[in-house]
Amino acid sequence: MLTKQELPECPVATTVALIGSKWKLLIIRNLLQRPWRFNELKRDLDGISQKVLTDSLRSMEADGLITRTVFPEVPPRVEYALSELGQSLKPILDSMVDWGNAYKQMQ
Repeated sequence: MLTKQELPECPVATTVALIGSKWKLLIIRNLLQRPWRFNELKRDLDGISQKVLTDSLRSMEADGLITRTVFPEVPPRVEYALSELGQSLKPILDSMVDWGNAYKQMQ
C-alpha cells in the first residue's frame, strides 16, 4: 500500500497505480457482480496465474479496495468483495464498458 506521500501527484496516475493492471480491472469487474471465492476468480479469469491473483488480491485489500472474509467452517471458506471504496469505482468501469462497446461498433 502506498502512503499519501508516495502516491503520484497526478490523480490519473494515482488511479492507474491502484487499478491499472489488466487483472485488477477484471477482478473489480467480477466483484461488482457479487462476492467471489479465490478459485471462482481463478477459473473465470482465463490465463491468470495463482501468484498474480494472490498478489493482486493482497494489494487491493491493502489499498482498501476489497475485503477478505474468512468463514469459520471446515474447510475454511474465504470470499472477496468490493469495499465501499471499491464500489466507488463502478462509474469508471461503466464508462470503460460504454467506450469499449462504442469502439467495437466503429470497427
